[in-house]
Amino acid sequence: MSLFISALFWSCFLLVIYTYIGYGILLRLLLGIKRWGTKNNYLERIDSNNLPNVTLLVAAYNEADCIAQKIHNSLSLDYPTERIKLLFVTDGSDDETPNIVSQYPQIQLLHTPARSGKIAAVHRSMAYVTTPYVVFTDANTLLNPDAIQQIVRHYNNPKVGAVAGEKRVQSEAADSASGAGEGFYWRYESTLKKWDSELYSVVGAAGELFSIRTNLYEAVPPDTIIEDFYMTLRIAQQGYRVIYEPLACATELPSASSGEERKRKIRIAAGGWQAISRLLPLLNIFKYGVLSFQYISHRVLRWTITPLALVLTFLLNIPLAYFVGGLYTWLFIAQILFYFLAFMGYLLEKKKVKIKVFFIPFYFVMMNYAVFAGFARFWRGSQSVVWEKAKRREN
Repeated sequence: MSLFISALFWSCFLLVIYTYIGYGILLRLLLGIKRWGTKNNYLERIDSNNLPNVTLLVAAYNEADCIAQKIHNSLSLDYPTERIKLLFVTDGSDDETPNIVSQYPQIQLLHTPARSGKIAAVHRSMAYVTTPYVVFTDANTLLNPDAIQQIVRHYNNPKVGAVAGEKRVQSEAADSASGAGEGFYWRYESTLKKWDSELYSVVGAAGELFSIRTNLYEAVPPDTIIEDFYMTLRIAQQGYRVIYEPLACATELPSASSGEERKRKIRIAAGGWQAISRLLPLLNIFKYGVLSFQYISHRVLRWTITPLALVLTFLLNIPLAYFVGGLYTWLFIAQILFYFLAFMGYLLEKKKVKIKVFFIPFYFVMMNYAVFAGFARFWRGSQSVVWEKAKRREN
């Protein structure tokens, strides 16, 4: 029996290590081999005299507090005004958002009083997109001036079907636990996405900033929870690459509190389960090869069995530490210490005390808790598709 428990423990432990650390190490090793065998790295340069026509599409719901800043940011982008179309859709907004947007004649406003969710708004808007490329960005994010130029250069490669920008979360000394953890998490995620892209393809883009070839757009099921992820993976499934461009940045404030960030993570986890159920063919590594390897390693494991393996690693360690001892005792102590740090991070967040050494364990535990809560929502079908805005920290 102890042999079985030991084997199960090490299987769970190694799965957790692979998911959160090992995949990144393996990815870096594979890139080293690829770079060694590649004489010339393909990189498109920006030709400012031959930029294509593009549409910047912003879906906004009750963003009156930040929409003016988003408009000014969009109008100041370093891109020829005659080649960029600004399209803002404010469906369902019952604050001043539509009125503020309507004050700018440079922007085409689409608005209906009905609130049907972001993907319904995006789908309705796509009928008004006449450019070969469309860039999606959120209303509460700000883009760097040359973001669009950095994105569209990749479309000179006909194998590229979509381009994902980099999400950056402002993190300052006074940030909450969620802010510090969120910022660290996205820096790590950005590194993995950069390596994923170089190896073959990013596995899903973040809605803060991404772009697709307009002719590759297909209607997403109206109940899709994380439409950005699903949309870009469907493009990858068709044989196109999704490129990551870190020089195209979307910057936003962190969540106002751990509760707000937890709410956002649960929604994403529910959407992840939904996406996996709808993209089952992508699990066939014999058909999709490297794409399946990246998809399973970077996304599927995090949203399915790894959080369960994390719990089992702790529970199985208890009898092994008691009856076998040795290394198992030290591993159990290490786990106790880690969860103690996470619990302290939770308590300090409640008391608004900012000690960042506790924030990363706290954020890690919260992310994995969100997977279980997200699965429960997915199973019950209780996750709404309409906007569930997480409150962001105020400047």
